[in-house]
Amino acid sequence: MPPKKLPYSDFFDETLTRDVEELLSRFQGADSVRYSDFSLIWREMRFADVFLGICRSGEAKSFTRVSLATAMKYFLPPYSFQIRVGGLYLMFGFYHTQLVVPPVNIRLALKDITAVQKFLVDSLDAGHYDIVYIYEKLVAARAFHYTAMPHHLHFQKQKKPKKDPVCSSFLGRTSAVHDLLSLDLLEELSNVHIHYTKLKESTVEVGSSVNMSQRDLVPPLEKCMKEFVTWQQKTFSQGQNDQNTDDEGDEKQEKKKKRQSKAESSSRVSLLQSIKQKSFQNLPVASKSRRHRQTQVVDSPGSGAEQVPEGRKKWQRPPSLRARTWKSLGVPEEETKTQAWLLSAPEEWESRRLRGTSKRQHADA
Repeated sequence: MPPKKLPYSDFFDETLTRDVEELLSRFQGADSVRYSDFSLIWREMRFADVFLGICRSGEAKSFTRVSLATAMKYFLPPYSFQIRVGGLYLMFGFYHTQLVVPPVNIRLALKDITAVQKFLVDSLDAGHYDIVYIYEKLVAARAFHYTAMPHHLHFQKQKKPKKDPVCSSFLGRTSAVHDLLSLDLLEELSNVHIHYTKLKESTVEVGSSVNMSQRDLVPPLEKCMKEFVTWQQKTFSQGQNDQNTDDEGDEKQEKKKKRQSKAESSSRVSLLQSIKQKSFQNLPVASKSRRHRQTQVVDSPGSGAEQVPEGRKKWQRPPSLRARTWKSLGVPEEETKTQAWLLSAPEEWESRRLRGTSKRQHADA
């Protein structure tokens, strides 16, 4: 009996991904990167029970590998800083609550090490020491397995592999424009521009001949930044809605294709059945007394080709070599009942009998 197919693929599980996104959305709503806030949400959702109920060790190991890969996905770019922190805490929780012995390691590809180091440097600069502490705890427990690829290499893949959807609300947005608007940089830029204009006007020689800057630089710059922020918010919200509508449209298209394939298969089957019925209806059936006979085509000048039953022929001995030789030489063969090969037999038998008797007489003497 073949083994039962697992309900999840090699890289991710849809139901687990939905639960992980629910946990990270709650952590994002808390507007914090502290581990204490994450652990509170973890205990409320009873996330430590995801590994319970798996009896077979092979299936438990595969599900643990998928869980760690899902957490690693949210720890890497292009997600925002807070979601990446939640992915790190999620890896820490999955690794220490798994039931596999020895524990399954976390696969960290070599191409992602640079992004992880930059993330740790940014956390240290921002003073988030609990993030660095959790990462160092995983390193001390030898939880990371540094590999060339993020997943195992398989040569037999599905024709249409499942695609892991990306949650648009977790993606990191460009925050440089927000920093310019939130800080007093525009006011400082305005003061510098006014000072430059005054110095230029005080110099009579170059006051009117040189134009190196635009007049009223700050108001159009502030207008452009506000337009960009508005466009960014509208694009992200529209992208999330489009993703939901695309998912619904894909499901409808798949259902439509299945219906069309079923209709085509049923029409094909009905066509084949009708062809078979017609072919068997037109087949001539012979009578029982003529079924064992073979048909032979006989050409006649009057009636054309006719099928005449032919019975069994009597087997005839082929002509001998002597008859064939005489026939080729043109010598007529004499009709005689005497068999030619028996004419010299009596003389041979007589000579053999005489030699046998003479031998016996010498022996008696």
